[in-house]
Amino acid sequence: MCGFIGFTGILNSKETILQRMMDRIVHRGPDMGGMYTDEDVALGFRRLSILDLSEAGAQPMKNEEGTVIVTFNGEIYNFMELRKELEAKGHTFHCHADTEVLVHGYEEWGTDVVYRLRGMYGFVIWDTQRKRLFGARDIFGIKPFYYYPIPGNKGLIFGSEIKSFLDHPDFVKQVNENALRPYLTFQYSATEETFFKGVYKLPAAHYLVYENGRLTTQRYWDCDFEPKEQNFEACTQQLDETVHESVQAHRIADVKVGSFLSGGVDSSYITACLMPDNTFSVGFDYHKFNETNYAAELSEKLGVTNYRKLLTAEECFDAFPDIQYHMDEPQSNPSSVPLYFLAKLAREHVTVVLSGEGADEIFAGYEWYADTPAMEKFKRIPRPLRRLAADVAKKMPYFKGKNFLLKCAERPEDSFLGQALVFPEKEAEAVLKPAYRNGPSPHTLAGEVYARVKDKDEVTKKQYLDMNLWLPGDILLKADKMCMAHSLELRVPFLDKKVMSFAETIPTRYRIQGTNTKVVMRHAANRTLPDEWANRPKKGFPVPIRYWLREEKYYNLVKEYFTSDYAAIFFDTTALMKLLDDHFQEKANNQRKIWTVFTFLVWYKRFFIDEK
Repeated sequence: MCGFIGFTGILNSKETILQRMMDRIVHRGPDMGGMYTDEDVALGFRRLSILDLSEAGAQPMKNEEGTVIVTFNGEIYNFMELRKELEAKGHTFHCHADTEVLVHGYEEWGTDVVYRLRGMYGFVIWDTQRKRLFGARDIFGIKPFYYYPIPGNKGLIFGSEIKSFLDHPDFVKQVNENALRPYLTFQYSATEETFFKGVYKLPAAHYLVYENGRLTTQRYWDCDFEPKEQNFEACTQQLDETVHESVQAHRIADVKVGSFLSGGVDSSYITACLMPDNTFSVGFDYHKFNETNYAAELSEKLGVTNYRKLLTAEECFDAFPDIQYHMDEPQSNPSSVPLYFLAKLAREHVTVVLSGEGADEIFAGYEWYADTPAMEKFKRIPRPLRRLAADVAKKMPYFKGKNFLLKCAERPEDSFLGQALVFPEKEAEAVLKPAYRNGPSPHTLAGEVYARVKDKDEVTKKQYLDMNLWLPGDILLKADKMCMAHSLELRVPFLDKKVMSFAETIPTRYRIQGTNTKVVMRHAANRTLPDEWANRPKKGFPVPIRYWLREEKYYNLVKEYFTSDYAAIFFDTTALMKLLDDHFQEKANNQRKIWTVFTFLVWYKRFFIDEK
């Protein structure tokens, strides 16, 4: 829902500048625009109407005295409860939009309002009396929030998308030289400072205050896995009830609501709870890369209409520069491409969709979390001996079995960086020019997160890392940006405060059993879904880039980027061409490395060469 933009500081022609910035993100809110300016601040808003479709719900929204002004992107699912509480305290509401609870909630509780919210959000509140800017991002990072302290202490720019900053006269567009090294490993922007130098992400579960020229940020929530001993069947029942309640809360809208459906357990469970009129699926016109038949079959069983589309390599490559433009930062998860087209398909029929993101992180659904049979057998050896073997292996050059020993030591800090590991650190350094090798080490970034859960078990540590890096940096970023590119609101019922609160209590053995993942969640889903869907192994969103890059047409397209003058600014282009040639000649499978570099270069060309 929507997008906001704004800035502080004394500046002539504020309305003209603000309008240009708002126009840049019109895709986030094509239904309506609004602005507020005074001598200290400018706030702009683009609206995608979901609740209270009348102009009464327009933003920026003020309190009665005009002293508290809010711009808000997202949904507050407990807004009716908060409204009743605030009305009992004497506050008067003039519309039915959830936005208004932020206005009166801030009046009543100040910055503590964030502790009461259940939803997805990025918002900014301007307090004219204190001349204080207060902004916050939801606990999971579902909605984006960026900010840029203007050099020379001239103010602050903030908003839902970085691209809108380009139209501010005091924004200095530069590449952050420290972002590239960790990106090559993680496949997404993993540092708080983005790929645009000086632009920062407000982390999930944080708020900021900008007052008297001073900026402070504060974390206000953190997940805390504290398993409680409980009966498996009782746990299953409570989880099922909690998910159903969350889906009901997430379906509230005054527009049509549909569901993404891949055929896997996560989206299938959400769809079966929601029972929408329409579901949406995409695949590829390529052997073994079309799984839309699962989605079509489940839709038929549920009695809902399934819309499907098969994608070609040509339309995917043609759209890729636009995809990276909407992403704001380079992000090379191949699934961003089909998601872009899936959102486009859905928007032809509905304004809101529900999806299954987040289940893997909070219920432990990734195969990386589980032990293989060989690992289970090896772990019968006493832990001190396994850790001794890992300590020795860690100091040695790579050999077959080294990663196995590191994983069996039950210290994920040594071996697990999250769901994506594209370039190992030394390989990343080898392809980069010296000026771009100085970014933070991926192990350092992961280590800072692990340090917060040093006393937890192995599975919980991995989940916690993915919830803090992979989930907001990859999964939710692409979900928001690809959907909002088509003015479609995506809602994720698994990533809900109440669902998370219960997930924190689930014993580890109910999450993972051997190679079986999301054990209790699958049992809960099985109450609504047939066995085939509840127990289907996770497959992700497979994209045939390995095969595309072995076609001469796309090999030549990537080669043009790899041998360009601007590629030579960042990379050893001879090393890049060896990766590409070896893959093309089937000497190696380098598709992920090639795609990650290609993504960065497409992003760079779009923002720094094509952008005027």
